[in-house]
Amino acid sequence: MEAELVALATTGAAALVQQIVTDTWTSARGQVVAFFSRGAADPEAVGADLDAARADLVDAQRSADEETAADIQAEWRSRMRRTLQADPQAAAELRALLEELAPTLPVQQAVEVHNTISGGMQHGPVIQTGTVGNIHIGGQGG
Repeated sequence: MEAELVALATTGAAALVQQIVTDTWTSARGQVVAFFSRGAADPEAVGADLDAARADLVDAQRSADEETAADIQAEWRSRMRRTLQADPQAAAELRALLEELAPTLPVQQAVEVHNTISGGMQHGPVIQTGTVGNIHIGGQGG
């Protein structure tokens, strides 16, 4: 069950980080605050944390700071995992929230990739992907 909760928390955090910087965030914010306010959590404190995360994510987006965005996503993934562990009923609520938020998230284009490797034995990294972002392979930069 733990692996399922970790996967759900990971998906939830990714969706949250995507949603939080959209124009539709204000309509979703209340539901997210309600989710994290289960039990003893103070809704105002949760809202303030979400507002701070939004401000940091907007700044990170402007400056192409992927590390800050990843840190914020990791923080909310941990909070989701703790919420899910504390209340097993929260999983169903999070799934419903994700389904509701899904139509407002940006649609990603599906990419079909066909790669052929030929010419004998390969003695280095082989990467098969549709899109490669910032990737650094091997020794010193240049």
